[in-house]
Amino acid sequence: MSVAPGTTVPHRGMITISIMLATIMQALDTTIANVALPHMQGSLQASQDQITWVLTSYIVASAIALPLTGWLCGHWGRRRVFIISVIGFTVASALCGLATSLVGIVAARLLQGIFGAALVPLSQAVLLDINPREKVGQAMAIWGAGIMVGPILGPLLGGWLTENFDWRWVFFINLPVGVFAFWGIARYLPESRPQGERLDIFGFVTLSIAIGMLQLFLDRGEQLDWFESWEIKLEAAAALVAFCFFVVHTWTVQGVSFFDRDLLKDRNFVTGLLFAFIVGMILFATMALLPNFLQGLMGYPVIYTGEVTAPRGVGTMIAMIIVGRLVQRIDVRAIMALGFGLTAFSLYQMTRLTLQMDSTLIVVSGFIQGLGIGFTFVPLSTATFATLAPRLRNQGTPIFSLLRNIGSSVGISIVQALLTEGSSRAHAQIASTVAPGNAALATLPQTMSPDTATGLALLNAEVTRQGALIGYLDDFAIMMIITVLAIPLLLLIRSPRRSAAASGPAEVPH
Repeated sequence: MSVAPGTTVPHRGMITISIMLATIMQALDTTIANVALPHMQGSLQASQDQITWVLTSYIVASAIALPLTGWLCGHWGRRRVFIISVIGFTVASALCGLATSLVGIVAARLLQGIFGAALVPLSQAVLLDINPREKVGQAMAIWGAGIMVGPILGPLLGGWLTENFDWRWVFFINLPVGVFAFWGIARYLPESRPQGERLDIFGFVTLSIAIGMLQLFLDRGEQLDWFESWEIKLEAAAALVAFCFFVVHTWTVQGVSFFDRDLLKDRNFVTGLLFAFIVGMILFATMALLPNFLQGLMGYPVIYTGEVTAPRGVGTMIAMIIVGRLVQRIDVRAIMALGFGLTAFSLYQMTRLTLQMDSTLIVVSGFIQGLGIGFTFVPLSTATFATLAPRLRNQGTPIFSLLRNIGSSVGISIVQALLTEGSSRAHAQIASTVAPGNAALATLPQTMSPDTATGLALLNAEVTRQGALIGYLDDFAIMMIITVLAIPLLLLIRSPRRSAAASGPAEVPH
């Protein structure tokens, strides 16, 4: 059947609530566990390097399982895959909370990543299918709010649960959400099963190896000093070789390929993938920098860090409410240009941060950046799938989510590497001025006099702080430049309204 203007899908409200509960549950878990890592480390008696596998295992498992979503829906049906994913993710969350060893929690996080991978793309595909074209913008606003606000509020919620209860509640909180999501999906979501095709084993294996090795390379590179480590060299080589095999195989295979080549024929979809990568990079890289800056340099406690960064989520919610009503009336490229402009301005504000300021600039710049992300992501989601054939949605939505995730991993790795390099360079430059004859040294407190060992240590600590500040400011400036340079690329997107009028209403499988 087709969802034409004015058509009502049975229980559309309950379907939306149910699938968004599952989406928010998965989106929160991308960041909620980060702030609890030190507590986990002590409880599980793990080293600093070992405890990071709690995050790495989830990221890698999710990245590998994500592209398989379309094929699973074709063979088992979207409703069944959705239900199994919710059950598996909820059970795995309980296992994470009950874990008593590092091996146990890493194994449970692997299961979380595998079962949770399909939740975000499936929810997007369902919302695209159950809403008529004139309501797609509002549907994507709801979906975008869930996947964007989840990671933003994750540290705040995770810090509060850890401080007031125990780190295990970071995972136990998923249980009631998962139960309600399962009930709603099982009761109200109709089955949808596109025509199933045989699995291209070689394509799936090579893509999985490429994605898994890339995520390991990006996640562990900073810890192991990048190409100074043989592990990083092997992961980079394996990712490159596997991806080359995947591309050649997909391009030359006769018949079915794991990646449907018809996806590449849609210009809006291909351009949307590029912007998904850029948005993921800008959003998550900034999110990775700010908590460390506030806690490490400003001395903010975990709870207060979450409070001053929460306005970014408020801005995102407000923007998505507004833009959901504008998508069908204003060219999405203009809305996205406004979003990128606001994001660039907020990053410019962040380049003015100092160590003596209060939290006002953090709150204001975060709120503006939230507005920018909201005005960018909703029209991006709408434009990406506006011209894509409905039969390709089950394959297209996982690829869209995958590119956003890879963009976030790349962005975080880049800013962390640049932060380390920039901080060291700034430290050396500042330290070179700490020499006899510098009149500024006379104004320092007596406790920081370089004539004593204690004073020299305190002086070096302050130089390190100032060098780190410069490193952070340089990172914000680089992210601002990337954001500005992305604006002209908006011209590559075709107007969804013109193409929608040409293609007619979307077909919805049942």
